[in-house]
Amino acid sequence: MVSSEGLCGSLPPIAAPVTQYGVTKPISVAGPTKADILRSRDLGRFLVEAGLYESEEEASKREEVLARIQEIATNWVKQLTRVRGYTDQMVEDANALILLLEDFFFVLHNILEEREEVTELQPVPDAHVPVMKFKFNGIPIDLLYASISHLVVPHDLDISDMSLLYNVDEPTVRSLNGCRVADQILKLVPNVEHFRTTLRCLKFWAKRRNVYSNVIGFLGGVNWALLVAQICQLYPNAVPSMLVSRFFRVFTQWRWPNPVMLCAIEEDGLGFSVWDPRKNPRDRSHLMPIITPAYPCMNSSYNVSSSTLRVMMEQFHYGNSICEKIELNRSTWSALFEPYLFFQSYTNYLQVDILAADADDLRAWKGWVESRLRQLTLMIERDTYGTLQCHPYPQEYEDASKTRFHFAFFMGLQRKRGGIIQGGRQFDIRGSIDEFRHSINMYMFWKPGMEIYVSHVRRKQLPAYVLSDGFKNSPNLWLTPHQQSYKLPRNNCVAYQTESGEKCLKRKKDADGENSEQHRLLKCRTSDRNRQGSPEIVSSKLNGTSTGSTTDLDEMNGLDGANASSNSSSITSCSHEDIGNESSAGSSEGSNGGVEPRCSE
Repeated sequence: MVSSEGLCGSLPPIAAPVTQYGVTKPISVAGPTKADILRSRDLGRFLVEAGLYESEEEASKREEVLARIQEIATNWVKQLTRVRGYTDQMVEDANALILLLEDFFFVLHNILEEREEVTELQPVPDAHVPVMKFKFNGIPIDLLYASISHLVVPHDLDISDMSLLYNVDEPTVRSLNGCRVADQILKLVPNVEHFRTTLRCLKFWAKRRNVYSNVIGFLGGVNWALLVAQICQLYPNAVPSMLVSRFFRVFTQWRWPNPVMLCAIEEDGLGFSVWDPRKNPRDRSHLMPIITPAYPCMNSSYNVSSSTLRVMMEQFHYGNSICEKIELNRSTWSALFEPYLFFQSYTNYLQVDILAADADDLRAWKGWVESRLRQLTLMIERDTYGTLQCHPYPQEYEDASKTRFHFAFFMGLQRKRGGIIQGGRQFDIRGSIDEFRHSINMYMFWKPGMEIYVSHVRRKQLPAYVLSDGFKNSPNLWLTPHQQSYKLPRNNCVAYQTESGEKCLKRKKDADGENSEQHRLLKCRTSDRNRQGSPEIVSSKLNGTSTGSTTDLDEMNGLDGANASSNSSSITSCSHEDIGNESSAGSSEGSNGGVEPRCSE
């Protein structure tokens, strides 16, 4: 008699259950090969050489700064507690109590302002997440405000405790969620050290490829952390070199807007809205949803537009192609981190110049304008029906030759690939720019000297101060002889003002002595999108004033919000020298005649 064991041999061992860390089963549980381990070591050396790890001295300095800030906050809270009439014991116990929003953004702000270690202090009380930004001994600090229903905050407070969210407002929930999300991510990844190394690598890559900026429509720190955590869940036994490669492989194939989720969306009876496109129509419009794992679950990437998603997908494909070559030993890690040459990638650009009277005003003005650049992208997409694509550049530039404080932002423009566009068609985006300027004019903390200029420039007209970044080192940077000097003498220009006051034409003599129409400047008080005849530079001071005129400044100070939106069209004439001082070099030079904010294709 033959047993069944003799016929079939020994029974195979029962496979161990695969641990599932997220809502999706792992794609692979395979561990690294020897080649993967070697590539991870090479990647680690590259990251160290790139200076991405803090030295012991830097880590110690950061800890010291955090301790000093804790001490300042504790002393401030004790003072407030005593002033408000609390008992001596409550004053002694008070160590992290914040009483009112006004106390935080005014009293604590003034305390920090008086300390010599604090620089670049910028309160942002009206932000989506209220924050006070500053540097303490050179260390960047984002100090958040949160008002919780605890009389005294203990040192061992568990910020992930759901009870903290009882009886708090939504800004407080968003402030707390930064730390709550970070804690949850670390709990949801299989190997924290591999996660951290991979995240450090991908954030560096995103900055090199210029897709790191939540505020203008790309991804910020928490977004990249959530994407990396998703890959760690899908490949739980992979080492960093494998995780980087799989990151690009997965997200080049990801079918957006399918959401990235590390865990199931948690419902709770606290009444806060959670991301749910089935219930919330607004959530259905999100193009690249990356959902936070802590209650209330939100889409952390709601700023992404179709243009910025296109740019990121192109960069993901670039990263995937390089990683494939690395795995075949045909390339090295340094190739993955080659900087993106933005100023070689487009023929047409929008240039947004901002000016202010001093460094503090410029910092506040820059923050406001930068927060609205995403809206300009959306306006252009909407008004051109998606046929004109925008690529906002997340770096700002400073023209050191200017006598006033200045920053410039740039945006690449191109026709949508594959679209059927009539030959020679021009994209008229004047209405979009007018609407953008109107939104900028809503800045409630505007001060005299804060100005903005929007202009269309071609690649060969780019100002010299951007050519060192976004270009390969080359003696030929498309800089023509007449672009070497951007400030023109006053006696070489003639100012004209039409009877309608709608535009101010600038003519200058070229090198041969011939008059050529080089520049048309508009200083505009109206945001009327149907205004005709916008020139190549659409410039605007808040409430619409011209430069350097005491009369105009007095008039501006007398305008209220209603007048700022009126259809007044009076414009004072101004010289080409004024234009050279107030607008960027690329805005005022070499445009082959008047270049309107249009893009020919």
